[in-house]
Amino acid sequence: MPPNGCIGSERPGSGIPVARPAGLVHGDPVLPVPPDDRPALRPWFDPERPGPLVFEQVLRSGVGNCWVDRLHEPRVVMAAAGGGNYALRGDPDAVAPDELAGIEGMVDAAPQWLPALRRSAPQTLVWDRVIATLPATAAMPPPHPAVRRLTPADAALLSALPADIAWVHETWGGVDEVLAAGVAHGALVDGAIVSVALPFYLGRAHEDLGVVTAAEHRRRGLSAACAAAVVADVRARGNVPTWTTSPDNAGSLAVARRLGFVHHDDDVLYAVRIPIPG
Repeated sequence: MPPNGCIGSERPGSGIPVARPAGLVHGDPVLPVPPDDRPALRPWFDPERPGPLVFEQVLRSGVGNCWVDRLHEPRVVMAAAGGGNYALRGDPDAVAPDELAGIEGMVDAAPQWLPALRRSAPQTLVWDRVIATLPATAAMPPPHPAVRRLTPADAALLSALPADIAWVHETWGGVDEVLAAGVAHGALVDGAIVSVALPFYLGRAHEDLGVVTAAEHRRRGLSAACAAAVVADVRARGNVPTWTTSPDNAGSLAVARRLGFVHHDDDVLYAVRIPIPG
């Protein structure tokens, strides 16, 4: 449990607006934490570990929100990144089911949160995940001629991604935001972006890659080529590339192995009010 304290206490007299976040969490009290005060929540999410770095993504992208159940000695902290990706920390007995009623997405939380989530959403599912890390000694393939860094000039092309893979930029807030950040690499074929890789979660020491390729262009090495370009960026920032997928996603696991990722841990996410992706 993080040390007791008051959110925003480093700014005497500032306080936090007591406004209920619309459409996410219902019930009283639920307090949104302003961006300037969010770093004070970091002890709840330390130590940073490979995998879904929801809180750090909110801090570093500026996309998403954080909440506490109360200002003084909070018992529960929630972070929500873009695209319905959540992290819950603290005491699950400190929240009532209706206070979790607005969660709709994937939740990173300790196992003791599952009963609380199911009291709020009885159909909550457990999604098994495999987390891998890339050793510093792993060599990347040479740059692919079809792969380059994407820029704001590519907005129309990135917006044209097929709907089933357009989730890749959701933690950045969308097409314009991820292109402004300059973190995405894409493969272009016949003038269209057919594969994209980027840091889906950007942490202080780890970056979890998100990689997608249009169905008709798979098994051509484009996922690996785009991911390798992102790996170079991650390493240049002094961070460790990580890879998270499901144990039955043979294609994703094969790309990770090809690049040299090695198994780090098994984990789960909780699918709340949504199905597990097929």
